[in-house]
Amino acid sequence: MTVGARPVEAVPPAAASARPEPAAAGTERARLLRTFLVARVVLGMALGATQVSAYLLGSAGASLMLSLCLGYALLTLMQWLWPLREADAAAATMRALPWWATVGVDLVVFTWLAADVGSAVPPVAALYVLPVMMSAVLATRRAGLAAAALATLGLLGASLWAGLQAANWGASLSQAGLAGIGYFSIALLAAELSSRLALEQADALGSRALARQQALLNQLVIDEMQEGVLVVERTLQVCAANPAALALLGEREPVAAAPFALPGPPAWRALRDLAEDAWRDAALQGRDVVLSFLRAPARTLRVRVRQMHGRADADDLLVLLLEDRATLLARARQDRLAAMGRMSASIAHEIRNPLAAISQANALLEEDVQHEPAQQRLTALVDSNVRRLQRIVDEVMLLAAPMDGEPQTLDATQLVREVSDDWARTQPQASLRLKLPQQAAPVLFEPDHLRRVLVNLLDNAWRHAQAAALPWVALELSDVDGVLCRVSNPAAPLAADVERHLFEPFFSTRSRGAGLGLYICRELCERYRARIEYRADLLDGEACVSFLIRLRSPTAPT
Repeated sequence: MTVGARPVEAVPPAAASARPEPAAAGTERARLLRTFLVARVVLGMALGATQVSAYLLGSAGASLMLSLCLGYALLTLMQWLWPLREADAAAATMRALPWWATVGVDLVVFTWLAADVGSAVPPVAALYVLPVMMSAVLATRRAGLAAAALATLGLLGASLWAGLQAANWGASLSQAGLAGIGYFSIALLAAELSSRLALEQADALGSRALARQQALLNQLVIDEMQEGVLVVERTLQVCAANPAALALLGEREPVAAAPFALPGPPAWRALRDLAEDAWRDAALQGRDVVLSFLRAPARTLRVRVRQMHGRADADDLLVLLLEDRATLLARARQDRLAAMGRMSASIAHEIRNPLAAISQANALLEEDVQHEPAQQRLTALVDSNVRRLQRIVDEVMLLAAPMDGEPQTLDATQLVREVSDDWARTQPQASLRLKLPQQAAPVLFEPDHLRRVLVNLLDNAWRHAQAAALPWVALELSDVDGVLCRVSNPAAPLAADVERHLFEPFFSTRSRGAGLGLYICRELCERYRARIEYRADLLDGEACVSFLIRLRSPTAPT
């Protein structure tokens, strides 16, 4: 089983420098283990070649040592070719099987060699450095010291055995003792260096993960920006672009993702010229450019230019910030409308109290002129205008106040019938044509708000209906649109310039209108995720102007 490699996950900043990523740490340990295994193979081949030479030269006892060294070389080669396991890279205890299969075998073979060599102890003593370093680097400090202790004991035993046979064991023991001190020093130094390198690697991996996390966060912010971002090289090659920029550069659909050449389509000529001027003139801050498409209306972009100066080994980059001028104008217009709404609400609040005083005074005056027809006509005129102003004030206050209310499941068929009947009773000269389904039509809306929408549409339909023509109120059930409520009045279609501003606040075709009725209807519909739209079509053979409300069904997906 090989050492697994899985994607590196971003770690929190607090833990980024505290621990390395598991996959990267395991891969690094496997690489070190593979390096040590290669060193063992080279050492085994060298020992085998030495004993083959001794055997060919007829050295006494060379056959036994030849078998031992060739077996050791074969074993190291097999371990090098064997697939690595994560346990092999983390053999941290002397009881672990991989530890005995590598370090333990080395200690036994080198001790046998030292006992056979006899007086030539220093060359064999150097061989023990490999298993000592391998234990100290790949395992723990304790395992490294244990390997050093075993190497020292093996070398002392081999020296004593060889010294007893040659009667010079005093010198061999002293050399073995000095070599053992070196083993312990090597084990301590290797363990300390390994620990320090592991900490530095953990810091590096944590910093890399934090940088990757920051890069992903920056990319997410740039992708979600309403403003288009283009990063352009000196060769006019776009190396990065967010979705907003791709949509602005496309004629009808967004263009393909970066990289791409800025000189590309002819419609981008003005943008290319701006980039060239920006590279020539560092003081250029931007200007408006026009993208002239062949099969779509021209698009005017407001472009801001920023230059990024790279390091000595990095190229400079040009950042173009793109905004659709039509969107900017619409946003500015919305801001003006919002400011106008707040100002209108403040004015309406100040008008309400004087208006109430005028209404009360007019009511008292009306009682005093009951027998004077001319004065009664004047008081009726005052009362009519007071009511009109009161209605405008109420609409402005409703527009400024938050529209509270939670959607409820209600029967649109029953509510439309009730609202139509109530409206017809309040309008003595008005009548309606109803076309309602027999079954219930459940929708999600706040009842009072839906009543207000219907009353506003009915007032508008009756006000603009042709002479002797009756408005329509129809309710249709659709599997696609849910419940479709239609309020229509026979009339000619609206002019294009009127239709374009139909749902805007303070727009009215009547001199005495406030221009808030349809705007309030749209705001209330959007509050409950319904849609209202204008349509000029035929209804029972009559040319009608209709307002369609697509009400959301309780079973509709959220």
